[in-house]
Amino acid sequence: MAVPVSAVPARPAAAEPALEWVPCEDIEAVEDGGPLECATLAVPLDRATGAGTAELALSRVPARKEPTGTLVVNPGGPGSPGRVWASRTAAGLPDRVRDHFDVIGFDPRGTGASTPAVACDPGHFAPVRPDTWPGSAEETDALVRRAADYAAACADNTGAALLENMTTRDSAADLEAIRAALGVERIDYLGYSYGTLLGGVYATLHPDRVRRLVLDSVVHPGRPWYASNLRQSRALDDAAHNFFAWTARHDAAYGLGSTGEAVAERYYAARAALAEKPAEDTVGPTELENSYLTAAYSSASWPRLARALADYAVGGDTAGLVAVHERYGEDAESDPGYGAYLATQCTDSRWPRNTDTWLTDGREVHAEAPFQGWNNIWYNMPCATWPAGHEPWFHVDGTRAADALLIQAEHDGPTPLEGAYAMRERFPGGRLVLEEEGVSHGVALGGNTCVDDAFAEYLLSGALPPAGGDPHAPDLTCPASPEPEPEPEAGAAEAAAEGADAPAEPAPAAEAGAAEAAPHAPRV
Repeated sequence: MAVPVSAVPARPAAAEPALEWVPCEDIEAVEDGGPLECATLAVPLDRATGAGTAELALSRVPARKEPTGTLVVNPGGPGSPGRVWASRTAAGLPDRVRDHFDVIGFDPRGTGASTPAVACDPGHFAPVRPDTWPGSAEETDALVRRAADYAAACADNTGAALLENMTTRDSAADLEAIRAALGVERIDYLGYSYGTLLGGVYATLHPDRVRRLVLDSVVHPGRPWYASNLRQSRALDDAAHNFFAWTARHDAAYGLGSTGEAVAERYYAARAALAEKPAEDTVGPTELENSYLTAAYSSASWPRLARALADYAVGGDTAGLVAVHERYGEDAESDPGYGAYLATQCTDSRWPRNTDTWLTDGREVHAEAPFQGWNNIWYNMPCATWPAGHEPWFHVDGTRAADALLIQAEHDGPTPLEGAYAMRERFPGGRLVLEEEGVSHGVALGGNTCVDDAFAEYLLSGALPPAGGDPHAPDLTCPASPEPEPEPEAGAAEAAAEGADAPAEPAPAAEAGAAEAAPHAPRV
């Protein structure tokens, strides 16, 4: 049972706030997620020397009543703007939490409306892009050059001053500056996906500044990005097969086969056909991969994706594929986010500089996990020639921090389950809530009552589920949310264009609730 609001201690007095909040003009609140206010905060660009200035764009949805906490939200990425997520999060909070918490969002340095911003090559995602499955040495060399050219464009169009100061530690320093500017002694933090790593780093550096720490869809804290991405490719393949299996269970609706293997064959046959003749000169095999990556992030996308695939594979209709590409795929607007993603990942830890290492690993992972194996290699290969230095991988240590609540879907593809167990080890008093048989990336505030009740109870009272005692098992198991129902035949293109989801879009599901809430976002 949730503690009565009257029993929640008032927020302690702190320094006078240093922010001027005004109604937002360039972003809009989602339904039931306002009023949305905006502010800017100047921080040092170089955290070590204090040189230079970055302007962080912030947002706030004020508590409806006397605030007892300040919930800062990061939706993941890296590279994803976060201001609108104050509104998305507020809309999903139970009233007993919403009434008494200010909800804060921010565009991390280099992203969104924060300045300076990363800018690289707006034409990088123009269709039709080269096939990520190289068929010859010449095609492989061209893909290697394409990655190096993108890294060089980031250097030319962004400059060293920002690129040398885009690590997760830099964002953690910004988070501490935000806390101080808010005038609160401690913050409550909700991080999805990459936001879990940012939260872990912040709690390690500033353990006395965190009151509640919620980490949803957890990045492995002991696995640097290169190794993490290789593991992710295999997990994404498993996640794709969950989508294929669901489509097979609804063969009467889609006609793509009665087994997951049969549906997978139709998907890869469609990929091969698009390599020969792209759909409407817009969707080739790489665009298909990026659109259908969404299936690994959100089961809410499955009905539309299955319908578009069926329309093409069974009926020869390309409109659905083009529509899901326009909704979920990458375009010119993806460039700043992709560049910022790389600017953080490439400098958070060491990456192989030898191209042969990437190619050897790419061939190996593709043989086991073709869904995104090569795609993930090329997506990250600009790090092989990235024009900025890197720091050592940060050691997250939560022994002095607030007890953490970790939330994870069992079959999360972008951030596999073992990452949540590893993060819980770093926070000795932490607890893990597992959505059993869950398949989506981002669980909290997505409509699972069992999960959301544990989340609300922790925010309000600090109470965590009882410890389970098994380092290889969750502390609380919640049943998964119901699977989506198939989309009626006809209208896949129209539904995608209108933005209607089947079922309704989760409320705010993680960084790539991005899958349903926004165009394609970076990978974790």
